[in-house]
Amino acid sequence: MTKVFIDGSAGTTGLRIHERLQDRRDLELIILPDEVRKDDSARRDALHAADIAFLCLPDAAAVQAVALAEGSKAAIIDTSTAHRTADGWVYGFAELPGKREALQGAKRVANPGCHASGFVALVEPLVREGLIAADLGLQSFSLTGYSGGGKGMIADYESEGRNPLLDAPRQYGLTQQHKHLKEMVKLCGLATAPVFCPIVADYYSGMEVVVPLFVKDLKGTPEDVKQLYKNCYHTAMVHYEEAADESGFLSANALSGRDDMQITVCGNEDRILLVARFDNLGKGASGAAIQNMNIMLGLDETTGLNV
Repeated sequence: MTKVFIDGSAGTTGLRIHERLQDRRDLELIILPDEVRKDDSARRDALHAADIAFLCLPDAAAVQAVALAEGSKAAIIDTSTAHRTADGWVYGFAELPGKREALQGAKRVANPGCHASGFVALVEPLVREGLIAADLGLQSFSLTGYSGGGKGMIADYESEGRNPLLDAPRQYGLTQQHKHLKEMVKLCGLATAPVFCPIVADYYSGMEVVVPLFVKDLKGTPEDVKQLYKNCYHTAMVHYEEAADESGFLSANALSGRDDMQITVCGNEDRILLVARFDNLGKGASGAAIQNMNIMLGLDETTGLNV
């Protein structure tokens, strides 16, 4: 039986992974008592006892955990930002060319960022197939539920007498130094970072990443873009669909509670919107991490997931 340790199981992503795994009969969860879950010696013992270890930690703590696991047999899936562009780590977005094969039997996997997952899914195929130039200046905005900010932000949004500014959507990443930009640039092969506008709003979970394009900047047509997405994304985890009938709207929480991603193209003959919708805690975090684990173990990648 595969032994699994979640280092950082009290955080939002760690809790969601635990919820997804706790009833699986093919896995044995290694659980540390609360009083020692931050003790380095106990963590080291757990990491060395595990076959798979999820790191649901801040960047510095994730780097430390990798050091603690040195010499162990554990395959590590790091959900932090620490290793997403690092040499020797597989970027865990299985739908990119070659990544699913690289994940099989991998020992070091970097789970993608939530915003980055949508952006990379939309942009990487277009650059790879030459439908847009790698040096095209791109823009993107991304709507997310407040659970993406972790326990602190969840507490802020769900507290009584909260700040009334939380009642409206709030833009952040104002310095254009968002931590997901590095992986967005590297994985898409871009010459420059996009202008990126992340927005958190007053709902728990769900994400909608949008990349607007002028058709004149395409080396092809909108139909070429749609056909490319249909060819790339036709699995249970990531799939192309025509825009849903929501009376002219696209709701960012449409896939809340699920672990898959929906790709859509909207617009007209002059301007189009590339849209990825998913749960920031699902395909944007814990769902992707479990998908990666399933692939690493040679299982059906949707095992234990809600798709």
